[in-house]
Amino acid sequence: MADFNQPFRPGEAVIPATQVEISVSCRNLQDKDILSKSDPVCVLFTKETGNNQYFEYGRTEMIKDTLNPDFVKKFNINYFFEECQKLKFEIYDVDTPGTRLDQQDFLGRFECTLAEIISSPSGKLERPLGGPGNAKRGSITVRAEELSNSKEVIHFQFKATNLDKMDFFGKSDPFLVFKRANEDSSYTVVHKTEVIKNTLNPTWRPFSISGRALCNGDYDRTIKVECYDWNSNGTSDFIGEFVTNLRELTRGAGTSNNYEVINPQKKKKKKSYKNSGQVHLLSCKIETPHTFIDFIKGGMQMNFTVAIDFTASNGNPSQPNSLHYLSPYQPNAYAMAIQSVGEIIQDYDSDKLFPALGFGARIPPNGVVSHEFPLNFNPQNPYCQGITGVLQAYYQSLQSVQLYGPTNFAPVINHVARFAQSIRDGSHYFVLLIITDGVISDMPQTISAIVAASSLPMSIIIVGVGDADFTAMDILDADDDPLVSNGRRAERDIVQFVPLKNFVNRQGMNVQLTQARLAKEVLAEVPTQVISYMKKNNIVPKPTTRASAPSLPQGSAMPPSGSVPSWHK
Repeated sequence: MADFNQPFRPGEAVIPATQVEISVSCRNLQDKDILSKSDPVCVLFTKETGNNQYFEYGRTEMIKDTLNPDFVKKFNINYFFEECQKLKFEIYDVDTPGTRLDQQDFLGRFECTLAEIISSPSGKLERPLGGPGNAKRGSITVRAEELSNSKEVIHFQFKATNLDKMDFFGKSDPFLVFKRANEDSSYTVVHKTEVIKNTLNPTWRPFSISGRALCNGDYDRTIKVECYDWNSNGTSDFIGEFVTNLRELTRGAGTSNNYEVINPQKKKKKKSYKNSGQVHLLSCKIETPHTFIDFIKGGMQMNFTVAIDFTASNGNPSQPNSLHYLSPYQPNAYAMAIQSVGEIIQDYDSDKLFPALGFGARIPPNGVVSHEFPLNFNPQNPYCQGITGVLQAYYQSLQSVQLYGPTNFAPVINHVARFAQSIRDGSHYFVLLIITDGVISDMPQTISAIVAASSLPMSIIIVGVGDADFTAMDILDADDDPLVSNGRRAERDIVQFVPLKNFVNRQGMNVQLTQARLAKEVLAEVPTQVISYMKKNNIVPKPTTRASAPSLPQGSAMPPSGSVPSWHK
């Protein structure tokens, strides 16, 4: 809904935005797998005003072995009445690890406008999926619902007792599916628990869900909970269901939140039928979490460091085909990435002094190979004034270094991690931007460095430039499987990888538009990563203004005097 808490400024034009949540489900998808069913994912593409090209907006989770997916992950998008907001939904069968869609099986697509969904009865639009040829591709259902301003997060834990035995050679493998009621009496999936194998008395792990997702802030909205038995072939056997609402659940554990699991079909057939088990609420806690903006208002400083790849695979900087070529007409890929991300981050840093590093080059005066050198070649003061200063240092360093190799990430990651290690009280958060053209040479050391840094107030953004195969970078991104090094598991997901080529329209490239799209993509996860660090370390925002925030001596990435780590030579 519109934000009426915005300050009133006479004479200004403010475009009201309503945020809506888009849910997606599909039925009767094509089966592309031989020994199992398809593993579908939905990808949403949008068109920006004044641009005819679609760009990826987001993806749902991948659901294994099903032709009838109800995706839990939603798309939140701002709705503007006065704009034609074109959407394209594409469904893929995920066959290989990685993010490249051209390596997955295409299942179908559907195009519409956001207004078409919103103006449909109950905000629900169901259409057949299209694609090349005349093959039947199944159908897609998209639903849009206006989001409330609720910031509440609800923490739940449930257990079940005496569930029906569904497996011939075992017991059951139960899991719960939570659904919220819609205006047309249908239901939308909002959460699934994990599967617990071979038991009729499972206790599921605690989980958290936003009030927006669960019931859109309406405590009396009906919530249906379905219990299923998981099967290895991708199907699930229905055990039973019950209904409740958040108001009832907030009463906590007790007799009012012990629910009989009812299977309507069994109840019809057997007069003696009582239930298919019971589900018990063990705990329900509601909290209003602190937001990224709360920490910024409390004085937290964002400290930005750039690390640039100077390996020989970038090509001779004097040649137009080099990724480091300085064209008089438009910025090269490295400059574009620095500007895109830096111009956003710099607004959150009070002194605007940024350290800029290089790696993979032979540096003056002796031509020694370095994987951690200041672009201004001043180890005592490696800071650049603003993003303009970073770009100047980058351009000047190209005239002084010899591109070499290999491509090692660990030194620059460990460099920033040393600073982050020294200030862990939440007053500073460190963002490292690594811009690279190739495959990492020190993968084990890089994984180890990231795992160690995952406990620190630090995020790592990797922008891949050029046309190299960056599949290995998805391992570092670790959205699905946390990184592990020497038996130690990453505490948080702190890496975001984005290939620049996904955002560059080579024919008539609009540099400003490309930079805006790139910045949006690479910085999207940073606020969540900041919150995850603060929450894990029980840090709350300070009731101070930004002006009272402590500043770092000698530049925004330098820890207090006496704890300054020496530069690695």
